[in-house]
Amino acid sequence: MSINKVFISGNITRDPDLRSTASGMPVLSFGMAVNDRKRNPQTNEWEDYANFVDCTMFGPRAEALEKHLSKGTKLAVEGKLRYSQWERDGQKRSKLEVVVDELEFMSARNQAGANNNAPGGSLYDEDQLF
Repeated sequence: MSINKVFISGNITRDPDLRSTASGMPVLSFGMAVNDRKRNPQTNEWEDYANFVDCTMFGPRAEALEKHLSKGTKLAVEGKLRYSQWERDGQKRSKLEVVVDELEFMSARNQAGANNNAPGGSLYDEDQLF
């Protein structure tokens, strides 16, 4: 048995890109920076560093959320990992991304980087998943 489940929280690194598949299904792509900590072996101090994660969401929810997401928005995301390979200009490329099943807003409406058109009054409802 194997389990493919991912939970991450972080900030959006670029404005989301909304496009459609050939069949017309909306596809929303965005990047997230997810902080982690490790101990510096020279100083023995804890240091923060960012992991950059590509995220993709499909369907009508992706289209609806596009106008509420922007660079800097803090999110919690639940989904699954997907590995993709392709060839471009004769070079093999690959990436590991999160296919988003659920998304939760973690930013207050008035914080920098948060989109003021988002649902939920003056603060995003932390229990509301999309």
